[in-house]
Formats: sequence, structure tokens, C-alpha cells
Amino acid sequence: MPVPHRVVIVAFPGTELLDVTGPAEVFSVATRVAASNSGNSSGSSDSSGYLVQIATADGGAVATSSGVRLLADLALDEVHGRVDTLLVAGAVDLVGDRVEPVIDGVVTDWLRAAAPPAGRTGSICAGAHLLAAAGLLDGRSATTHWLTAARLAADHPAVAVDPDPIFIRSGSVWTCAGVTSGLDMALAMVAEDHGQALALATARMMVMYVKRSGGQSQFSVPLSAPATSGDRIDDLRVWIADHLTEDLAAEALAARLHLSVRHFSRLFRLRTDSTPAAYVESARLEAARRLLEEGDDGLPEVAAASGLGSVETLHRSFQRRLGTTPAEYRRRFR
Repeated sequence: MPVPHRVVIVAFPGTELLDVTGPAEVFSVATRVAASNSGNSSGSSDSSGYLVQIATADGGAVATSSGVRLLADLALDEVHGRVDTLLVAGAVDLVGDRVEPVIDGVVTDWLRAAAPPAGRTGSICAGAHLLAAAGLLDGRSATTHWLTAARLAADHPAVAVDPDPIFIRSGSVWTCAGVTSGLDMALAMVAEDHGQALALATARMMVMYVKRSGGQSQFSVPLSAPATSGDRIDDLRVWIADHLTEDLAAEALAARLHLSVRHFSRLFRLRTDSTPAAYVESARLEAARRLLEEGDDGLPEVAAASGLGSVETLHRSFQRRLGTTPAEYRRRFR
């Protein structure tokens, strides 16, 4: 009989519940759909599909961030034999006005030894911080929740952190963005293992209207960082968000701060990790997305109100940054 693809998902106290249950449900539904298609309606583990197991430090239950307790299938030191996909969930703490990723030392130590033999390793949301702490992301591209991406980059300079995509695959290591993006990454894994048809059938069964590609942008990335009182660049960033239809060329912004264009551009890049032009486009695109999600205005009105100017520019920005059209975006996310 076909051997099921073994998925082990590592959880620890404070883990985000959907980091674990989201991918687990994708793999479970994919197994049932595959079994149904093969004429085996039982969806049992001996059919082609997935065997999903949850592992915790001691094999006991853990309380997730929502308070719901997860029951483990096995302890970390009981994970023996072949592991086709090893996933680690994430957790964050709110410390004042900051979001801090939780680094579980027991899990991190275990990952150093357990991850290399696995066929595929991945993280959900802030789980990327555990992979990085275990040295598994060095020299690779990776992403995580946009709220902790800057921290990941600062703590692990050997990791090429991209805070924008829904998920990134770098060789056999996968990382994804915040919480629900774990479903998208799991669907992509199903497509890699069993083909696009099963992944799409799984998405339909789960009523996932949108099957997002890895390159799709996370929401609100350019506007995510809170402003620091008294910081001229942060004050300007807030001003930009409120004046999107004005002249926001680098020359105009530099003049507003009484700086040379060269010095302003260098300072802006240092503070935001973005050029002024790219930041302005991102801010205008974010405004256009909100208008498309929340209102009924036509594309000319959306282009004008967001500061993108013309429908042609609106289309070009959506295609380049999001890989879709404004009309399709509205259909998906309204």
C-alpha cells in the first residue's frame, strides 16, 4: 500500500492555534479528497495522502495563545524515522507596544538535529524565528509576519529577510507570513507533492476562495512601523499617508525637510529600508487596496483618490506588486 507523506508539526506553549490547525486541516482535506478520487472514501492513512502528527516537548497538551489546548501525538524525542515535512508553529508576546517573537529553547535545540534529515522543513508565522535561531535559515531567503520581520533581519543578518511575500521557498526550507498564510503554504506543498489539481480541489473543499501564490504581498507592510515622535522621517511618513494625491517626488519630499535630494534619499533608505519612490508607490497602492475592498468607486476614481493618478498606473502597480489586476483584487477581497 502507498505510504502516506508524514507531516510533523511542532507546537509549544503560547503557539498560535491556527499555525498548527490550519496546515493540519489542509493536509487532512487533501488526503480525503485524494482518497475520494481514488475510490477510497475512508481517507485512511494507508491511502496516498498525509499522516499529520503534532509533537510537543514532553508529548503532553499545550495551551495555545487563544487558550485552546492542543493534544500532542508524541514527544519531540519520540519523533523517529522518516519525516517528510517538518513544520514549526510560531508564537508572539505583546510587550508594551511591541510584538516580540517567542523563542522556545527546547524546540530550537531539537530543530538543529531533527530538521536536516527531514525531507522538507517549514515555519508558520513567527516560527521562522525558531528556524533562524537553530541556524537553519542562514544563507537563505525567508519571510515571517510583517510585524516581526525587522526583528528577524536584525537578529539574524545571515538571513535574507523579505517581509513582503505570503511565503518563500528556499531549497527545502519554506517560511510563510502571518497565521493564515500557513494554509497557502500548505496548499503549495500539496501541489508540489500531488499536483495542482489536488491542491485546487482541496482549496475548493475548504471554501478557500482565493488560493494565493507565494509572491502575493502581505497587507499593510509599508505602513506597518509605528511613527516615532520627533523623528523627521517618521513624521514625513505619516504626512505622506495623509497627502497621497500631492506631489510626492523625492525632490518635493526633500524640500519639505530642507535637505538635499541625495542626503534625503540616503536618510530615508536608512530609516525605512526603501527608496522614497518605492515607499510612496507602496503607500498609494495600500490606499487603492482599501478603496477597492471597502467602496464602490470605479477604477478612475480609485486611481485618483489613491494618488496613483491613472487607471493605467493603477493596473501597472497592481500587476508588478501583487501579480493581479485591480478588478480581480476587488472580486477576491471585497
